[in-house]
Amino acid sequence: MQNFAPIALFVYNRPQHTARTIKFLQQNELAAESRLFIFSDGAKSAQDEENVAKVRELIRTTDGFKSVEIIEAKDNLGLANSIIAGVTKLTADYQQVIVFEDDLISSPYTLTYFNEALNIYRNNDQVMHIGAYMYPLNENGLSESFFYRAATSWGWATWQRAWKHFEPNIDTLIGQFDLKKKKDFSIDHTMNFWKQMKDFKRGKNNSWAIRWYASIFLKGGLTLNPSHSLINNIGHDGTGIHSGMSDIYNVILNPKPITKFPTTVKEDDKAYQAIKHFLANRKGNLMARLKRFVKEKLSRYFNTP
Repeated sequence: MQNFAPIALFVYNRPQHTARTIKFLQQNELAAESRLFIFSDGAKSAQDEENVAKVRELIRTTDGFKSVEIIEAKDNLGLANSIIAGVTKLTADYQQVIVFEDDLISSPYTLTYFNEALNIYRNNDQVMHIGAYMYPLNENGLSESFFYRAATSWGWATWQRAWKHFEPNIDTLIGQFDLKKKKDFSIDHTMNFWKQMKDFKRGKNNSWAIRWYASIFLKGGLTLNPSHSLINNIGHDGTGIHSGMSDIYNVILNPKPITKFPTTVKEDDKAYQAIKHFLANRKGNLMARLKRFVKEKLSRYFNTP
C-alpha cells in the first residue's frame, strides 16, 4: 500500500484565502488518503489578532482528509521560521512532505503529481525538490514535466534526504558563489535571485525560499516541475506579506493530470530556454511597466487602513 506524503499547510491571518486554499485541497484526488498538518502562526500585533482567531476558527472545522492536526503557535514565528520548523518536523517523522501556504489554489491532480514524483525520484539524490507551480510558458513542444535548476515555492514537496542539506546561514551560502555561479543562479541574469540573497543578508527580506534554492543549487541538485502549472497563487491582491499586485505570474490551472515524468535526470534545455525567455520579457515594454506601477501604487493607496 502506498504511503502518501503528509501535507503541511501554513496559515496566518487571511481567512478568505485560507478557506479557498483548503476547499481546492479537499477536491484533490488523494485528499481523503492524505494527512493534513495545519501550522497556524501567532499574531504579530494586536491588529492581527482578530483575523488570526478567524483563521483558527475556520481550520478547526476542516475535514475531508485522512487526519487533520492543527499546530497553533502562541507567539509570532514569522513565515520563514514556521516553514523551516514545520518542514523539518514532518520530514523527520515521515521522510517526505508536501508544502502549501494559505494563498494557493490547486488542481484536483496536484497531490497525485507530488506523490507520484516523490515515489519515482525517492532514491535519486540529485532530485531535491518537486515544484507544482510554473510560469505561464508557451508549452508547445515542452515535456509534461521536466528538470530545472531553480526551486519554486508555491506548492512544493521534498524528502528528508534533500531537506537535510538546507543551509539557513546566508553567509555560508554567499561565500560559495563566484561570478559564474551568480550568473547561472540568476538564470543568466533574467531573475533577481542573487539580489534576493543580498537583500536577505541586509535584512530586507526574510525568505526561506531563496536559501532553499541556493542550498539546492550549490549541491548541484535539480527540481522537477510541470510545464503547465498545477497551482495558482491568489495572494497577489496586496494582502500577503511578500506580495505585490502583480498579475505577471497568474496562470490557468492545468486541467489534466501529469502522466509523463523524465527518465533522465538532467536539466531540460528547452524548458530552461522557455523559462529564461519568459523571465526576460515578463515585465513587458515600458508602457506596460508604467501602467502596472501606477496600478500597484493606486491599489496600495486605496487599501491602506
